[in-house]
Amino acid sequence: MTDAGRTNRPARMAGPAIAAPSAAPRREPIAFRTKEGQVAEFLRERIISGFFARGQKLKQAEIAQMLDLSITPVREALKLLEAQGYVVGSSHRGAVVAPFQVGEAAELYELRLDLESRLTRAAAAGIDDAGVRALEELNDAILVAARSGNHDAARSANFRFHFRLYEMAGQPQTLHFVRILWAKYPFDLLTVLPRRQFDVADEHRDILDALQARDVQAATRAMESHIESGWRAFVRHHPEAGADAARRT
Repeated sequence: MTDAGRTNRPARMAGPAIAAPSAAPRREPIAFRTKEGQVAEFLRERIISGFFARGQKLKQAEIAQMLDLSITPVREALKLLEAQGYVVGSSHRGAVVAPFQVGEAAELYELRLDLESRLTRAAAAGIDDAGVRALEELNDAILVAARSGNHDAARSANFRFHFRLYEMAGQPQTLHFVRILWAKYPFDLLTVLPRRQFDVADEHRDILDALQARDVQAATRAMESHIESGWRAFVRHHPEAGADAARRT
């Protein structure tokens, strides 16, 4: 094993690093197809990356300022994210990032295996060279972030890697349910495990190799192995989740 990662395969040229989120709100004008949909995607990634922590209040005015928008699309985006489980509403506190429920983790893991392997299979069947290159750049960004100890940027790049791949499947209903699963999954707890980010990049490498070879079955198996590896790492450090899984069988 090398200090840079957990693989002896030749390193690829590193893609651009994903910048760490600033501690202060930053104005980020963005082009929209549907404003509330784009705001929702922005917030999903920030929640998964840990920029917005579990239990943190999401202030509409601050988010609107970050994106150089009015409050209306932010308000509508938060309603969408509440329906998907990313945030919970409160008459007193407003919208807050949903807390993690350890008792739900085993079921979420099983559903991820089913639905994400389905999306991977469909995406692998139609991916082109440009799609593979885009995924490789995102995986390189995970390594760049991991080497610098930037957990938030690594989670953000991981989010982009998975959903860039899953969007290629052309199955919007399945993708919708996977977004809901990711809202509830303990990625913030997984990412900080020792060397987990390097393992993620290695496991993604196996997926990429299969995609490059246009081997649909191998890509699907590699994705299943990747999700299983993350679950095993989580259970080693949070045995209460494993106990809950055992009770379900």
